[in-house]
Amino acid sequence: MTSKPTEQIAAERDESGDEGSTEQALTPGRVLDHGRYRLLSQAGVDDRCNVQLWRAKDGVLGRDVALTVLVGDRSDSEAASNARRTLERAMHASTFNHIGVARVLDVVTQSSSDPTGVLGIVIAEWTHGTDLLDLVAEGPLPPGTAARLLQPLAAAVEAAHHAGLVLGADHPQRIRVTPDGEIRMAFPGPMAQATSSDDVRGLGSALYLLLTGRWALGPAPEGLPAAPTGPDGNLVAPRTLRPTVPLELSTVAVRALGNPDSTGTTGGVRTGAAVLRVLEQHATFETTSTAGQSGQPAESNEVWRREDPKPDQQKRKKLMISVGVLAVATLLVVGWIAASLIGMFTESNSNRGTGQVIGESGNHPGGQPPPGQPPAAATPVKITGGVSFNTSGDADAPGRIPNLYDGNPGTWWSTFNYRQQLGPGGISNGTGAVLTLERAAVLREVVINSQSAGTKVEIREVNGTPSMNGKLLGSAVLNAGETPIQIQADSPSQQFLVVITQLVPNNGEFASQINEVTVSGSVA
Repeated sequence: MTSKPTEQIAAERDESGDEGSTEQALTPGRVLDHGRYRLLSQAGVDDRCNVQLWRAKDGVLGRDVALTVLVGDRSDSEAASNARRTLERAMHASTFNHIGVARVLDVVTQSSSDPTGVLGIVIAEWTHGTDLLDLVAEGPLPPGTAARLLQPLAAAVEAAHHAGLVLGADHPQRIRVTPDGEIRMAFPGPMAQATSSDDVRGLGSALYLLLTGRWALGPAPEGLPAAPTGPDGNLVAPRTLRPTVPLELSTVAVRALGNPDSTGTTGGVRTGAAVLRVLEQHATFETTSTAGQSGQPAESNEVWRREDPKPDQQKRKKLMISVGVLAVATLLVVGWIAASLIGMFTESNSNRGTGQVIGESGNHPGGQPPPGQPPAAATPVKITGGVSFNTSGDADAPGRIPNLYDGNPGTWWSTFNYRQQLGPGGISNGTGAVLTLERAAVLREVVINSQSAGTKVEIREVNGTPSMNGKLLGSAVLNAGETPIQIQADSPSQQFLVVITQLVPNNGEFASQINEVTVSGSVA
């Protein structure tokens, strides 16, 4: 099942005439905007507002881009006015930067060489992967997978609304799934009359689609079943169609739609944050498996992608765990040898007459060993929880925080792609996570596994509300791979702050990722 036109790769030819209708003129190989953009393949159509969605090649910069092409009659004043409003909104969105939305690169009006019906074009970075309809072509997704995939888009909707912007994330062919398995607004350019409520309804409909394989917001695209309604005219809940869907996910999908005229629901969910909270509670990170292996394609966690097969993640995870166990064993042996040497010297000093008075409990105030005695040997301390931290208040990928301590270096947490460096006067002074230990310990070393070499990281004490004013315990510039950071802690604690203060360049922007954080210390 597919609802989009058969993709045709453009031949290298130049057509600049205006003959024929817009539909006939917009074909693979046609060039737009004075010959800069060559159409490659059509990705979809938004019939509600006469918009065509295309993948194109930027002839100047040599990269693929996503074109939202507004079409209509140039002599129609209402169509021209709506097009201008859409272009204005897209221009304002060019300042918005979020991993859940393709970045707007340019906005242009029609040129003399464009087909007659072209009213304007929104150019955005191309999102590799597949579209939302192909994702459910073989059936709905497992609820936990659906919740995980939709998190970046929900976070983008909430961040955009805080910035006073509307995304227009209410059409399935405007949304794509990246090779990393995240849903992204790929074709920006909201309708002239769209509001923030339309974005929230779009989230509800996208969730409904992933859970049921049916579209619930307005007329369904060609080939996609429409969401059913009951005898009372109300939308049938996903849980009714699939009893395995958790009640909270089913409820938020229906209530986010919330338009009695189009869905028969009473509403109640009005913000992207409300949807995001429920998604985070039910997101799961199961290991994917192919439909052939599971024997149940509809319930498989495999996301269909147009790309080469990836290495076996199970084998990679086992290898990483084995390496981690070996590293821990090595640390224990080194710690035992160091403690033995320190003990020898201490015993020698005591034989020379340097006595030490110890209280009844044998413990020195503050949890530290008495002067003249070696500190307790550092041992691995398990991290059991974590929450996002950002000095601007907008958390970076909060749903991926568990990847920092899941024991699998093949998973990661990453920042957003920022257009400028972090720091005073920037978007944020720092971003990271507050991590919680299994039990209180005096931190001795924090090891960070990352592929973002050059990232600056600080480890700070958490005393009450986490902040950049917490005592600095250690810092480092990360290497590619593992970077040990020696910690100067005076007392035991159960929480600490890992904060990034400088990002690394990433395709003209700035971003960093951390794969794993491990801790060793003296247990209190």
